[in-house]
Amino acid sequence: AGGGEAPLLILPPSSPSLLLPLPLLSFPFLQELESPGVSEFHLVAGLMPEVPFGLCTNPAVRSQYNATTSTLTLFRRADDDWRDLDIIDGKEVSAEKMIRFIRMNELRLVTEYNPVTAIGLLQSSVQFHLLLIADKKSPEHPEDMHRFREAAELFQGKILFVLVDSNVKGNERVVSFFKLKKSQLPALAIFHTPDEERDVLPLDEVSIELVQDFCNAFLQ
Repeated sequence: AGGGEAPLLILPPSSPSLLLPLPLLSFPFLQELESPGVSEFHLVAGLMPEVPFGLCTNPAVRSQYNATTSTLTLFRRADDDWRDLDIIDGKEVSAEKMIRFIRMNELRLVTEYNPVTAIGLLQSSVQFHLLLIADKKSPEHPEDMHRFREAAELFQGKILFVLVDSNVKGNERVVSFFKLKKSQLPALAIFHTPDEERDVLPLDEVSIELVQDFCNAFLQ
């Protein structure tokens, strides 16, 4: 329960094809399995069981991703992109730094908003963000999230789907940014980052069709 080493997937030469079914995959491209930083990486894998981890030492795969040195690469299905962290820059990278890198850059099918994930959301090449602003403690929330995730599959790579918990005090500024009141929640809020164009839709419940129509209307 306190972490420790977790089993890692040692990726073969055909590894890129294995990435596709995973929403998120973190693994280092290494010169060899005994490279500096591997022990720290094992520790991180044990502390983050919800993130799939693997190791790759194949030179052909490394060159495909321009990983010329030992690099921790985080692959994301949400925006079909990846982010790199050099493991070696004259000294070993700490487990704490690796964890922060992953937390800051992890984008999932639905990413929960917080001050750390906000950085990765804003740095993504996907410029449309759809927020579900809702109370996670609501009895309807699990079913609403299930349908929200299903809708997210339809816009993968086009729109980032984000959950904003209206119960978190720090998220009040997100609610006010979209000029929403607590009485109007739950609500959908869509946002285009370059010009800050936005639209909102208060909800009685989340449906796949409603989310799809709202997104398509905004994209047009």
